[in-house]
Amino acid sequence: MGTTAKEEMARFWEKNTKSSRPLSPHITIYKWSLPMAMSITHRGTGVALSLGVSLFGLAALLLPEQFPHYLAMVKSLSLGPALIYSAKFALAFPFSYHTWNGVRHLV
Repeated sequence: MGTTAKEEMARFWEKNTKSSRPLSPHITIYKWSLPMAMSITHRGTGVALSLGVSLFGLAALLLPEQFPHYLAMVKSLSLGPALIYSAKFALAFPFSYHTWNGVRHLV
């Protein structure tokens, strides 16, 4: 008669414990490379863009006023140019990076 899955798992963990091997390679043993960093950044910008578009669409559906009202409200805050340009960069960078990295990948 065959062994059960529980018995197989117990045998596996017993053998692994005796050999003192790590469970799997940890991220600290890898040497960081440019493609690895670009891949991680591409995934991060994709998640950020997905969340941003979803939140913007949800806000457009649920908020009571139209977009010009909220734009006027932001303008009335009289934020400094450094903060305005930083916010513009924070909005434009994920979109441009994700787009150009996707084109680079396709090429």
